[in-house]
Amino acid sequence: MLTITTDDLGGILRDYGVTSPCRGFTELQRYDYEDYDPTGKSVRLIIKAETEDGRAFVVRLKNEEDVTPEIVEAQSGFAAALRARGIETPRVFSSNGRYARQYAIHGYEVTVTVEEFVPGQLQTVDAEAAEKTGRLLAHMHNIAEEDDLHVENEVLFDPLTWNDLFCFEEFTKHEAFLNDIDSGLYEAIVLEHEKHEKKLRDLTEPRYAVQGDISDCNLYVTESGELGVFDFNRSGDNVLFFDAVMQAVFEARLMDYPDEISKDPEPVILPAFLRGYTDVRPFSKAQRECFPCLFALISAFWLVDLRYGDASLRAAAEENDREAARKCMETILAKLRGVKSVLQTARDLI
Repeated sequence: MLTITTDDLGGILRDYGVTSPCRGFTELQRYDYEDYDPTGKSVRLIIKAETEDGRAFVVRLKNEEDVTPEIVEAQSGFAAALRARGIETPRVFSSNGRYARQYAIHGYEVTVTVEEFVPGQLQTVDAEAAEKTGRLLAHMHNIAEEDDLHVENEVLFDPLTWNDLFCFEEFTKHEAFLNDIDSGLYEAIVLEHEKHEKKLRDLTEPRYAVQGDISDCNLYVTESGELGVFDFNRSGDNVLFFDAVMQAVFEARLMDYPDEISKDPEPVILPAFLRGYTDVRPFSKAQRECFPCLFALISAFWLVDLRYGDASLRAAAEENDREAARKCMETILAKLRGVKSVLQTARDLI
């Protein structure tokens, strides 16, 4: 396990132009790679370092598979470009003209970045925060498109590849079991999926850099009430429309919410987010027509419903519960065929 000292951090900060000595630090996040590979040298460590002049900095140290110094440099450059265009995001520091610098620390090779620490992390998402988030994302998308910004990296929310929200393959891995229950029902789901996915693939739009993980833990509120964003760890190129819709659903389903909406946040959060977004960056006619298909796919093959919990499709398959599995399929098909209701939702939202 990588161990860091104040002397290590002080040396890093000096390389990035911070001359005040480091007087202490706090670990904000450590990914426990050692639990999976005790002898490995993979690292993801985020530290808040404080200096004697009262300032605070976030030092990120990484050595992860498929994360190159070039990717980290591009991600940091994207954040800096957004900040230069007025987006509220922490200042990223450079060393010898680069944001990402490589170090050998106590036997670990790591890529390091340094940025200012910002307080005011958003704790819960309500309608006001959701609308502000939508506006913030739209402004970021406009800048990425106008300035032709790119980060060559995979993202979490590309509906045409593996993504963090929904997964058709999680459904099809149970093909033999589900076909044995009702092959006609299974085939109907596959055909509906193909129809909706074709609509997405027909939306041929260029890809631009996105932050890729707009969530309450990566948002902060300034003293003036402005919403800011940090952590560009998952930024990469995506179709901006796909990013907008999937980020909206992500924020509407998987954040922390005030008690009064926590049991059913989506009817409050989703329209607020999309209202904020489309006020700044309206959807095109083709995007509005694509929205019902994307929303239906997300809802039908929502990973939480397919993979996790006692009522999931996976649980039904593992327990050979044919009745529960049939109900799962019926629910999935209803969501895929509910395009008219989703279309009405789209009209209401966008």
